[in-house]
This record gives sequence, structure tokens and C-alpha cells, in this order.
Amino acid sequence: MDKINLELKAKQIRRSIVKLVHDSKSGHPGGSLSATDILTVLYNEVMNLGLDEKSNRIDKFVLSKGHATALYYSILASVGLINEEDLKGYRKYDGFLEGHPSNKIPGVDSSSGSLGQGLSVACGMALAKKIDKDSGYVYCLLGDGELEEGQIWEAFMSINKFKLNNLISIIDYNGLQIDGNITHVKALDSIKEKVQSFGLEVIEIDGHDVEQILNALNNAKKSNIPTCIIAKTVKGKGVSFMENKAEWHGKAINDEEYEIAIKELV
Repeated sequence: MDKINLELKAKQIRRSIVKLVHDSKSGHPGGSLSATDILTVLYNEVMNLGLDEKSNRIDKFVLSKGHATALYYSILASVGLINEEDLKGYRKYDGFLEGHPSNKIPGVDSSSGSLGQGLSVACGMALAKKIDKDSGYVYCLLGDGELEEGQIWEAFMSINKFKLNNLISIIDYNGLQIDGNITHVKALDSIKEKVQSFGLEVIEIDGHDVEQILNALNNAKKSNIPTCIIAKTVKGKGVSFMENKAEWHGKAINDEEYEIAIKELV
């Protein structure tokens, strides 16, 4: 898929995110929209999803920032792992697509939602692949706010100890969390230097540039050193009244806002 088609696909995913949060009257639009380009490239160009029966390698994905399910389920539906019809039950009593992902959902490799735990789960998956001599990769998407959890840094220690170059961590660095700017909540200065000090290679990119995302992921796969990609993003990307607004971390979209958002995403 070329750059233009990836960008069009990302816009389609953003429309789906807005619709899901509007229709369910709940959800987390801001961080879903900020990571849309990352997962669009990952699922359409990089990951082996095991859909080809001839494949002997299956990649795994862990959504550590488990609240971003409006994005996750939209992506899973777009690649055929769940049905588009299932999206109508998002966060509803009669649906099975919960507010945080459960591994009972097709295509979801790990339940998540308790922030700070996803990278440890991904470590276990990657270590198992090393032991089994499985050539597949494990990808883990982190929120920048959850870097405040100590378990994240314990996981980075393990990544270095076990030389897990088959685990590629991606930080959705939009600078905002539910309580506001991350520097005000608990300063995360010099994230690059902090991660490097744990023995990982770091690649910094624009998290909305599909070419940069693709190049970073492909370079990380070639590296003998475990790699962390820091993707600078905009919370609420693509919807003007949501961009860089912490209040859109977890907030429903009303009818008027929905109409404006959809028009901007045409």
C-alpha cells in the first residue's frame, strides 16, 4: 500500500473511531486518534497476522494503552479479524467489544487496560518466541502517561537482559494524559535518554508521517539491539476541536461535535 492509500486508510479509521465513540456515548477518542497512523502502518504493511495459512511466522501485538479500543477494534475490523457489524456493539451490554480489549476477541493477543503492564506481557511473548526459535515479532504500543508506572522500566530492564530484539516497543508520545500535560502530572524529561540508558536503541519519528513510521518499524526489525520507537503525535489528531486537548482523553462525542468531526475527516 503506497503513502496516499495508507493516509486514506488512516482517515477511514479516524472516521470509525469518531463514530464508535459517538454511537456508544463513551470511549477514549484523543489517544485513539493520536495512534491511528501508527497502527494503520503496522497492521497493513508490517505485521504478519497469520491470515496466510502458508505462513510459518505470526507476529503479536499488545495494546498496553488499553483504553484506545475505538482505534484497536476499527483496525481489527479493517483487516478482517472481526466483522464490521460487531462494531455496532462497542461498549454496549449486548456487544462483546468491551471498553478495554479482552483476548476472547478475535485478533487480540492479550487483554489489557491496567496501565503499565502491557510491556511486561510483551516481554513474555517475545521471550517465548526466542525459546521456541519462532522468527515472529512482538509489537507493543505504549502511552506516554503510563511511562510513569515503574513496571514499564522493569520491563525495559528485562528487554535488555534477554536481548529481545524481536520486541519492538512504540511510545505514542502525545504529551497529554487524563489529568493534563504529562510534564505537570509527573515530568518525563529526556525519555529518549532514559530508554537508551536501559540498553535499547531509540528511533524518534513523527507519528503521523506514514513513511517515517514504516521506515522506523522496518529498521527496528533489522536491528540486533532491542528497539523503542518514540512517535511524536497530537492527541485528537484530525479533529480540530480535539487536537491537543487533554479533556478528550476520555469523553463522549455529542451529535453536533460528531457532524463537525466527520466533515473534517472526509
